[in-house]
Amino acid sequence: MNIDLKIAQETPMEPIQRIAKKLGIDQETLEPYGHYKAKLPLSLIKEEKGNLILVTALSPTPAGEGKTTVSIGLTDGLNKIGKDALAVLREPSLGPVFGIKGGAAGGGYSQVIPMEDINLHFTGDFSAVEKANNLLAAAIDNNLQNVKRTLNIDPRTILWKRVMDMNDRSLRHITIGLGGKFDGVPREDGFNITPASEIMAILCLSEDFEDLKRRIDRILIGFTFDREPIYAKSLKVTGAMAMLLKDAIKPNLVQTLEHNPAILHGGPFANIAQGTNTIIATKMGMSLADYVVTEAGFGADLGAEKFFNIKCRAGGLKPKVVVLVATLRALKYHGGITLEELQNENVAAVQKGFANLEKHIENIMQFGIQPVVAINKFHRDTNAEIEALKALCATKGIAVELSEGWEKGGAGCTKLAQAVVHEIEKGNGHFHLLYEDNSSLEEKIETIAKKIYGADGVVYTAKAKRMLRQLTKIGMSRLPICMAKTQYSFSDNAKLLGRPSGFTIHIREVEVANGAGFIVPISGKVMRMPGLPSVPAAEHMDIDNQGNISGLS
Repeated sequence: MNIDLKIAQETPMEPIQRIAKKLGIDQETLEPYGHYKAKLPLSLIKEEKGNLILVTALSPTPAGEGKTTVSIGLTDGLNKIGKDALAVLREPSLGPVFGIKGGAAGGGYSQVIPMEDINLHFTGDFSAVEKANNLLAAAIDNNLQNVKRTLNIDPRTILWKRVMDMNDRSLRHITIGLGGKFDGVPREDGFNITPASEIMAILCLSEDFEDLKRRIDRILIGFTFDREPIYAKSLKVTGAMAMLLKDAIKPNLVQTLEHNPAILHGGPFANIAQGTNTIIATKMGMSLADYVVTEAGFGADLGAEKFFNIKCRAGGLKPKVVVLVATLRALKYHGGITLEELQNENVAAVQKGFANLEKHIENIMQFGIQPVVAINKFHRDTNAEIEALKALCATKGIAVELSEGWEKGGAGCTKLAQAVVHEIEKGNGHFHLLYEDNSSLEEKIETIAKKIYGADGVVYTAKAKRMLRQLTKIGMSRLPICMAKTQYSFSDNAKLLGRPSGFTIHIREVEVANGAGFIVPISGKVMRMPGLPSVPAAEHMDIDNQGNISGLS
């Protein structure tokens, strides 16, 4: 059995009412989903008192570097040193669960539970997002069919795609409406994975129901034959879409293995979406606890950059400190070692791979925040490698501590917790954004490419240039940028590891999420609908006659 699943299944859970009580939430306010999870009403958002802590990472290996594990361990560690701390994290997507990366409930003795529920359907938020998204898709195609109520939509310009929460590359490009005249208007279409849906982004960036509906109304769905923009408001299904999201907009309360409260809400995937949890959940956490630990997907060049420039811009958030997760295996990977050789000690590769972590440190400091490096320790890591990394961090003047939450839970993260509190109490952080709203779309893209990725410049296809001109013409140039890029490299080429130089970022097309409030330039070969690996994790999963699950990770 997978050890994470075994630990989770063997840990007794406390009733969710008892977990809620630790946050001062009474039974009448709580909306239980069974015994061990619950929804939290938006009325719990009050004056924000909490210190916001962002957990991010260096550029990962394919298996990921344990941001969620560190986030949970740090939360338990903060509580162990007497701080009132709460984890506010993202919900897992079924794509990675059944693919290669696994779930997103943490690992070892730093997990949130019930682990099986969280990694599967949980409270149905992703299903609600999927249904709301696909209702709009159905309404668009219904309007094409309905000559009496037509909006004069040019089918060739429709931007809205269907979604499902599964890795299925065969759905990236499809043709719909085939058959007869009663089966729809034939046109090209496609699917994105649910976390990359604009509805998920809208859910993550909305402040309340009214804001949610305003954002849905603003969704750009395409253009008329006269080249005029058409927005979702014209299809008159905003109320129905918001109705489908009536429970999904409420954050979910669960617990860590050490029975500390944790809030999970919103989608992952910072390589193809904004990669953060919801503003609602974050502000609720900051209303309920003194220290709030949150995370952003993949490396800091993606997740942290988007957390700062998109989420903080939209929600007026100001993180006090950033915890930058590093693993020795990732450093060796960026130091030129193959995946098969990462288990072997190699101090020289750690030193060479530090260039990747160094760039992430510099990037975080560009936002006015001093990072604390957390070494997410694996059992094969050697003292020589650990000391080499500590020495390299010291040359940059950066605090560094081991994170041993996987093996020891909160007790393995108390030193990291103390370092984080110390950094907050120094008060040296002065958060600021990387670019201004009134910069052009091209200037914003190039700022990210040059300052965050280290690129020499950006090149655009004719299609991408045409879309940028069109978006500027219809008044969307003030929107921030949500780059879609490989998570494995600062460049748009996944094979350029470490800290590459002398490269350009290639923008092949541009999508728009006007309701969410950002523009999505798509670089390199990255896809917004992933595919399964040759041996998907799903092949090793099962459930027995008593309902016991095996193989989940």
